[in-house]
Amino acid sequence: MTPRGPAVRAGGLPRAGRAPRTPIVWGMSDATSPQESPGFDAMTRDIAEVPAVEVIVTVAVNLMSAAAVKLGLTEEGEEHKDLDEARKLVHALAGLMDASATEISSFHAAPLRDGLKSLQLAFREASVVPDEPGQGPGEKYTGPVYG
Repeated sequence: MTPRGPAVRAGGLPRAGRAPRTPIVWGMSDATSPQESPGFDAMTRDIAEVPAVEVIVTVAVNLMSAAAVKLGLTEEGEEHKDLDEARKLVHALAGLMDASATEISSFHAAPLRDGLKSLQLAFREASVVPDEPGQGPGEKYTGPVYG
């Protein structure tokens, strides 16, 4: 997506020496400003009211879901299996869990850690040549994962 507005040139960068007359909004046309968009203010208020813990947990669940798809753990199975992509997603999930460990309660963290470990084990099983213990996706953060 590129920003739109009268003071924006191709490639999404403001024209030199000119301040944009309208706010730069990603993915919107010139005809629609954020103020004219139905529900824009309501969406902004809704986002502002969401606690950080909920945002962190939601991102973690999205990473888990995407990793499960890339590991072939869905009904479609092999159709979407991509271990390189799965490795990146599991590693990102482990990093998020490590970084947010002190920010979210064990009530939220425990099931996420269990899900992460399950994904790490599924990755190990799906790999033709499994990584050495401690070298698998996310194990930099979690330590070696054993079945």
